[in-house]
Amino acid sequence: MIEQTTVAIVGAGPAGLLLAGDLARAGVDVTVLERRGTESNLTRAFGVHARTLEHLDARGLADEIIAGGSPVQHLRLFDHLQIDLATLPTRFPYLLITPQYNVERVLEKRAITAGARIVRDAEVTALRQDSGGVELTVGSAVIRSDYAVGADGVHSAVREALGLPFPGKTVLTSIMLADVRLADAPEDVLSVNAVGDAFAFVAPFGDGWYRIFAWDRRHQLPDTAPVTLDEIRAVTRRAMGTDFGLRETRWISRFHSDERQAPHYRVGRVFLAGDAAHVHSPAGGQGMNTGLQDAANLGWKLAAAAQGWAPDGLLDTYEEERHPVGRLVLRSSGAIIRLATTKSRAGRLARIVVGSAALRLPPVARKAAGTISGIGIDYPQAPRARDIALQDTHRLYEVLRDGKFALVAPEAARPAIAGREDRVVLAPPADAAVPWTLIRPDAHVAWQGEPATLHAALVQAGLSG
Repeated sequence: MIEQTTVAIVGAGPAGLLLAGDLARAGVDVTVLERRGTESNLTRAFGVHARTLEHLDARGLADEIIAGGSPVQHLRLFDHLQIDLATLPTRFPYLLITPQYNVERVLEKRAITAGARIVRDAEVTALRQDSGGVELTVGSAVIRSDYAVGADGVHSAVREALGLPFPGKTVLTSIMLADVRLADAPEDVLSVNAVGDAFAFVAPFGDGWYRIFAWDRRHQLPDTAPVTLDEIRAVTRRAMGTDFGLRETRWISRFHSDERQAPHYRVGRVFLAGDAAHVHSPAGGQGMNTGLQDAANLGWKLAAAAQGWAPDGLLDTYEEERHPVGRLVLRSSGAIIRLATTKSRAGRLARIVVGSAALRLPPVARKAAGTISGIGIDYPQAPRARDIALQDTHRLYEVLRDGKFALVAPEAARPAIAGREDRVVLAPPADAAVPWTLIRPDAHVAWQGEPATLHAALVQAGLSG
């Protein structure tokens, strides 16, 4: 039996769900195939960074997710080093601490409401493609689609079926995770510290339970080795000076952390996103955020291609824009974890002295905050679009919620988009000094310039002619 869908997404994690919602909102027939039979709250990701919150705001989801989390404006990495997020040029100048399953819940509800189909117990065992589409084998069924996206994690069946390598290395082994109750709540929403042979991280679920990450250089064991509460208690006490009265656990495990990136994010009609494309150390909390931003970039481009109006080469820009970002996150998160696990006393002293001095320099501080939050990451030909006030009391990011391009220009520009209102909306700015700007659906600038060059920009974007 062959089933038809326009886009098949493999994996119902954050990246797959955001992508499914975007495609369904655009009217594209989309099916999500998830090998798990039930949802799981055993999550490693705990932070939603500012740029991701902007993407969620552009979908009308940020407020709901923020309501279930706790903001952190000063990210303390270890010792006395802090990255100040409070001055970021965004409506969300903080890191939001909230478990990944809260994000997934909101994204799944949106995707289903928009019309996406989510099929569980659907493990993809084979994939092949030809010039006209992609076929995925799921049990005894075959799913035929115009395009497919592998958002199925570090052990991606889609990536393996494409024959793509996943080069990189393991950077940390024997990281312990546990959901615990604490007798003494940490003073900070996010608590993290590292000494020469151990580090620990504590973050709240918001329901009285906390997630602890702990690592002990002295006691390195395989992922399959059991973890005891006493072991986590001892490592947390050594790294942080206290175990916060750790007294109960509902889940406990051990894992290793890799740094890997696929050489390509696109092979023909098949794309990779999220952990299927890149995996990083947990330092800085950038993994889930990078995957969500992959999906935000890819969704509108796939919709344009599926609906037949994508300009030549548009789908190629997904890899061109997102692969360098994945590489940057690999470097930045890797640098943090290597600093955190510095072995020698001299190295730890240098970390404090040099790091503190560097972060007191405004350009360095801005660069660090912009990189880790995603706010400072631009594409070479498409910088991030800042949210601005519009004449009708709305904001730019509210206008983007329809998934269309936005032309930031005075009312006099309306004839330029006549007949294309299904793809672009006029957004007159409250400040008349704002230059004419065409904003992509993923909140990046497609064009900015003089009115005389607008028509050419619309043609290039597939919005005219």
